[in-house]
Amino acid sequence: MKGGVFSAPGDYIYFKSQVPLHKIPIGSKQWRYYDFGPKVVPPLICLPGIAGTADVYYKQIMSLSIKGYRVISVDIPRAWNNHEWIQAFEKFLDAIDVHHIHLYGTALGGFLAQLFAQHRPRRVRSLVLSNTFVETTSFSAAMPWAPIVSWAPSFILKRHVLSGIRDSPQEPFIADSVDFVVSQVETLSREDLASRLTLTADAASVGPLLLPDTSITLMDTNDYCATPQSLKDQVCERYPGARRAYLKSGGDFPFLSRPDEVNLHLQLHLRRVAVEARPDLVPGVPKDGSGGSSKEPNNRREDADDSSENDKRDSEAPSTAESADPPLAPEATGSHDLDNQLLKLSDNKSVIPPLQNALLCDKQSLLLVLRALLSITCEFFILNMLPLYLGNCTLTENVAAM
Repeated sequence: MKGGVFSAPGDYIYFKSQVPLHKIPIGSKQWRYYDFGPKVVPPLICLPGIAGTADVYYKQIMSLSIKGYRVISVDIPRAWNNHEWIQAFEKFLDAIDVHHIHLYGTALGGFLAQLFAQHRPRRVRSLVLSNTFVETTSFSAAMPWAPIVSWAPSFILKRHVLSGIRDSPQEPFIADSVDFVVSQVETLSREDLASRLTLTADAASVGPLLLPDTSITLMDTNDYCATPQSLKDQVCERYPGARRAYLKSGGDFPFLSRPDEVNLHLQLHLRRVAVEARPDLVPGVPKDGSGGSSKEPNNRREDADDSSENDKRDSEAPSTAESADPPLAPEATGSHDLDNQLLKLSDNKSVIPPLQNALLCDKQSLLLVLRALLSITCEFFILNMLPLYLGNCTLTENVAAM
């Protein structure tokens, strides 16, 4: 998995073609983020872990935005301590004109979300925490080389980040999620990886939050996870009144491996904290919730009229094959008509290029014909004039002899 060739999923390719990636410099920080959904809705901002980027939440952006929620997924910028991160994130919110937010963070992203809620309580309305922690003491103890992490080469930093991801036979969806995240790690620079590892190893802990536990949802996986179970238990003890949303499996990246369950829990959380979705503001979604455009009924009636006319024509010219198998007759007729329509359409769309090609071919063939006629004429002229020339030569010789 980690060493194989990665092929981007089809839904991710579609996502990239539909949702623009924003890049804005704010001070010395370069912010890279996706922002999709009705702007009047308070956004759900997704913060990834060490190995994640803004792209890892593309399934949540696609699913929740179509339901009328606004989702913002950001990259963690280069910050070398927690206070720098808090100030940078606040400037980012000011730059995109967002005041009240709901945060969804996994692993390191969940820890940073708690810190921001602690120091900027008026801006954070709710939290969704997944496989995260409330203190970094164990991580700093496991990285004695943390003081020189900014000097480490890129391949060592990537190896350290990927060492926490389980590389063993897993369920296909979990394996695919690992492959996707590994591909995103390859896009991170050495400075990005060093800053994230520094934030993880920086000895810090989350203090008391002014946010009530009822506005917090804890969404953890029950199978293997890089975050130790003891640290996840500390989060549960810190917020005893929080809503629990356990996932039976999903690994380190349930937002990729179990997107339907994660999206459902996120939607329930947003409803519980009184975030009103606005599907009526989503382009392409009708207000009646039928899921199609207003022209569909007319198109269907036109299709029905066309099919009825085709059936009438078929009934006027019956065949033995159609009478033997009536259900297949409309389908076969429709396919023939469709083929004819496609052929006519292709003919209409490509009138000029074939004419140009034909004219070009005619010019070339005309030149060849002219050359052939010229050579034949020369040969005919030479063959016909040769006897006359020889006769003249003979006559000249006879006159000279006389």
